[in-house]
Amino acid sequence: MSMMTMGIQGQLLEVTVVGCQKLKDTEWFSRQDPYVVLEYSGARHQTRTCKDGGKNAVFQEKFMFTLLEGLRDLKVAVWNSNTLSTDDFIGNASIQLQKVLSQGYDDCTWTLQTKTGRYAGEVRLILHYAGAKNQHHHGSAPSAPPYAPQVPHYSAPPSPSPYSSPPYTGPSLYPQVQYSQPQSAYPPASPYPPQPYAYPPPPSTSAYPPGPSAYPPPPPSSTYPPQPSPYYPQGPYQGQYPPPPY
Repeated sequence: MSMMTMGIQGQLLEVTVVGCQKLKDTEWFSRQDPYVVLEYSGARHQTRTCKDGGKNAVFQEKFMFTLLEGLRDLKVAVWNSNTLSTDDFIGNASIQLQKVLSQGYDDCTWTLQTKTGRYAGEVRLILHYAGAKNQHHHGSAPSAPPYAPQVPHYSAPPSPSPYSSPPYTGPSLYPQVQYSQPQSAYPPASPYPPQPYAYPPPPSTSAYPPGPSAYPPPPPSSTYPPQPSPYYPQGPYQGQYPPPPY
């Protein structure tokens, strides 16, 4: 009996079925409904059926097994659930427990095989064993050092160096350039507003009479009385109306 399996009698082994991938498809017209079966030392646990899981099913279910001295493998099988007929076998595998019994933790993906030894997909299991001597604590990170705020240090400004030259106070080294405003070629605008025009315009005070018109005067109107119209009717009827009977 090896040293890694001594003292496991009656201890608990925690098995988490994470899921399956790349499963062999046993359905022709619909998606298969896989489930996983675990067996160890006569104990049997089964996951729920992943409805329409197809080739990639997710379970995330946890089971506990009581370890038996000398038994170092766990049987796992994957089936397809059928309603009107027997379930279809997809594949199985034998999970070796040496790593989890010695280190306390094992997260691996195991290959499934058909009855003829052909590839049938993969199943992922996470195993925990609290009684391992060389346990590796997973998922815990080293604690960070306590936070200590940094206090800024203030110091007096540096004293002037005895070798530094005094500031230059003499005349400017660059000539001063003065710019003059260019003179405009137009006279400046009057500051007074323009006078409004009077309406109507005042009468002309010209000393000359107006000249003759350039257009001839209109012809004079006719002095003859209007003639009676030769067209009917010419006037009221002069006889008796209605005429007397004959």
